[in-house]
Amino acid sequence: MSDLLMATCWTTAGEAAPDRADRRSPVPLRDRVEAAAAAGFRGFGLNSVDLPEAERTYGMPGIKSIFDDNGITHIELEAVPEWWSGSAAGTESHELRRTVLRAAEVLHARHIKVTPDDSGLPWDFGRWASEFGRLATQAADSGARLGIEFLPWANISNPEEALHLVEEAGHDGGGVVVDVWHTERGSTAPAELAKLPLERIVGVELNDADSAVVGTLFEDTVHRRRYCGEGRFRLVDIVDALSRAGWSGPWGIEILSDDHRALPVPAAARKAFETGARVLERGLRPV
Repeated sequence: MSDLLMATCWTTAGEAAPDRADRRSPVPLRDRVEAAAAAGFRGFGLNSVDLPEAERTYGMPGIKSIFDDNGITHIELEAVPEWWSGSAAGTESHELRRTVLRAAEVLHARHIKVTPDDSGLPWDFGRWASEFGRLATQAADSGARLGIEFLPWANISNPEEALHLVEEAGHDGGGVVVDVWHTERGSTAPAELAKLPLERIVGVELNDADSAVVGTLFEDTVHRRRYCGEGRFRLVDIVDALSRAGWSGPWGIEILSDDHRALPVPAAARKAFETGARVLERGLRPV
């Protein structure tokens, strides 16, 4: 089961969160990877904002050695800021994009995850498709796939919209990252997930939550996620549906909550792994 589970970036980030001006994890990368591996994970997610400090500390080959020494075989890189804008050379966004692509090549990352725009500003679908295709080409040149994670409060809000963008981009290396928090909050039935084309599924993330949303969707997802099996999501049905679509892993465990951040990283990683493994075992059990 451990070979199937990936600790996505926030699961080991400690006291860090997406709604803060500084999203960087205060925990050294080596400590995070060792905690994830000790918990049982064989996959690890790293946010782009943590890459520069990690490279300064260990060097890119040193990061690769940390993963290798801890048996990490699946690596996800996350977040290319404003990837849809075609960032001009010399800008911070452009340089971070270059760092992510270089890291993907050196670390042998399986995929790079990007997210849509939640600013509410007007956007051009054709340009987005073109830029997604361009980034997918760059990712492929680095040996990785590119996946977009839809968000129910953003301009790409559900699986259908994400697939439309990917198909319009027209690159075989492009696809969709399915986070069950977003499918459940977006009212996507598990049966609909079974219809997703396998070749377009780049990643899957598991977590849980209560029935009621507290605050905005963004506030709820950042502060109140539950460990797998401790909320009201239809996780077993979702795992079964995605398995029927042909997905065999890795399955990311993405826990974001105030309670999770309050735990020491080794304890947080251990609880995330154990609860995720129990749900996955139930969902993958032959009927």
